[in-house]
Amino acid sequence: MKLGAMLPPGAGDGPDGGMPTWNDVRAVAEAAEQGGLDSVWIADHFLYRDPQDQIYGMHESWTLLTAVAAVTSRVELGNMVLCASFRDPGLTAKMAATLDEVSAGRLILGVGAGWHDPEYEAFGLPTDHRVSRFEEWLEIVARLVRGETVTYKGTYYEVREANLDPAPPHRIPILVAGARPRMMRLTAQWADMYNTAWYGTPNEKLDERLAALNQATKTAGTSVTPTAGIIVRDPNQEVPEPSKNAIPVKDLPAAIEAYEQRGVEHLIISPEPMTPKTIEQIAQSKGH
Repeated sequence: MKLGAMLPPGAGDGPDGGMPTWNDVRAVAEAAEQGGLDSVWIADHFLYRDPQDQIYGMHESWTLLTAVAAVTSRVELGNMVLCASFRDPGLTAKMAATLDEVSAGRLILGVGAGWHDPEYEAFGLPTDHRVSRFEEWLEIVARLVRGETVTYKGTYYEVREANLDPAPPHRIPILVAGARPRMMRLTAQWADMYNTAWYGTPNEKLDERLAALNQATKTAGTSVTPTAGIIVRDPNQEVPEPSKNAIPVKDLPAAIEAYEQRGVEHLIISPEPMTPKTIEQIAQSKGH
C-alpha cells in the first residue's frame, strides 16, 4: 500500500495554529519525501466558513503544488481535490500537463465537483447544477490529458479542436472524489483512482463506498484504484481543534492493515498537527 500525506493549506494548519507560510508547507513536504512516504496532497479551497460563521483563509493550492514539485524529486503530487468550478477545463488540462512536466511525471490529477457554498458566493461562482457542470468539465479534461483533440459543445462548456501541445508523454492519472450515484458513474467512466473520503478506522461507510465503486466499475467495464483518507493525530503535540474521528499515530500500523484488507491501495493521511514531526512518526509506520 502507498502512503501519502496532506500538506498544510490554510489558517489553523500552521505550526503555531495560524496560517502556514510557504516555508511551513515546504518543510512538511520535504519531511514526507525524506521519510519515504509515497505522495503529498493539498486541499483546494478559496476559503472555509465553519458552522459558527468563522472564516478561514487558504493559499491557492495549484500554485503551492507547483512549488512543492520544484523542491521535491520523488513523491507523487496531488490535489485533494481540485474544484472544477474554480478553473476552466482547458486551462486545467494545460496546467496539469505543465505541472507533470515540472515534476517529471509525478502528478495525480485529483478533481471533484465542489460543495462549499460560502466560497462560491464570496467569489461569484454559480452553485447550480454542480454535478452536471462537472460531468462536462471532466470529459473535456480527461480527453485532453489523454492526448485527444477535443471538440465538445455542452450546456456549460464548449471547446473546438482543442489539444495539448506539448502533450504529456504518459497517461496522467485522474482521481475523482464523490459519493452519489452520478459521481460514481463518472468515476467509473473517466477516473484511474477514486477517493472514498475521510475516516479514522475503517467503518461501514467506507465499505459502502467501496461496494458502490465496485458496482460502478463492473457496470462500466473499467478498473479504478480505490484510495482512502485517514486523519492521524500526534497526542504529544497541541492541536487547536482536533478532529473527532482522528486516530492516534501509534494506532496507524493497525489501521493500515485494516485498509489493506479492504482493498485500499493508497492511504492519504491528514496529520494533526501538520508538522514535520508528525510526518516523521507517520513515516515510521510505512514498514509496519
